[in-house]
Amino acid sequence: MTALVVLRFLHYFAVLSLFGVSVFRPLLLAGMPQLPALRQRMDPVLCLVALLAFLSAVGWLLAASAGMAGDWHSGMQPATLRTVLLETAFGRIWAAHVIICLLQLIWWRLPGQRSPLPAIALSVLAIATLAPVGHTGMLGGVAGTLLALNQLLHLAATGGWVGALLLLGWIAVQPRGLRPGALALDFGRYGLPMVGVIAVTGLLNLWAITGTLLPGASPFATVLWIKLAAVAGMLALALWHRAHALRAGVANLRLTLGLEWLCGLGALLAVAWLGTLPPSL
Repeated sequence: MTALVVLRFLHYFAVLSLFGVSVFRPLLLAGMPQLPALRQRMDPVLCLVALLAFLSAVGWLLAASAGMAGDWHSGMQPATLRTVLLETAFGRIWAAHVIICLLQLIWWRLPGQRSPLPAIALSVLAIATLAPVGHTGMLGGVAGTLLALNQLLHLAATGGWVGALLLLGWIAVQPRGLRPGALALDFGRYGLPMVGVIAVTGLLNLWAITGTLLPGASPFATVLWIKLAAVAGMLALALWHRAHALRAGVANLRLTLGLEWLCGLGALLAVAWLGTLPPSL
């Protein structure tokens, strides 16, 4: 597994988790008196996640530059980086993305209670500048724009799911007066529709990139099957939570939320890997 795959995975995890937590923490806990204390405990950790997003964005840039130049030494030369940033579509988009990740880091580092709106806006911008990168950029014109918008929806739904699981898992470990089972059930109202968005947009991405909906036996198809299996596992656990969350003990809920989150990480790893493989089925 190459350094680029690892960097892509870490970056997807950090950016999408920040999006999901930023959206669902105020949504699921609106008006609850425990919310300020929860934010006080979580925000230092989310600041570290934002730092990971920024550092992995820079690392992704260096790895991409090394790939274009042929080796790491050449890729990290100022002239090479300047060429990548100014003369490639990836570089121009990624320069804006790195700046947004830096702004996210600064925002999460600010002390005190803050409105959730800037975090949501910055996380949306981070996903919007992440969506056109990779296989999505293969097409130009109107088709390329539509594919990038489709990828934006795909990433937003995935990030909402993964970030919400991180939030629910945190609460299940440290309830502090909150009811993790009830919150997991509340999230189900949003989670299952997001599954539909992930499925539809994922199929559209697959068809646009490969021209078919039937995976074959190539390395790309093998990793795609891994992603589909991980998403299926997430869906099965989400349906279990919808049926049993209120009756499940906290220990069982911690376990199943943890398993669902691990499936999500598996899906993100597959996504990171797919972006480095030729899209052939």
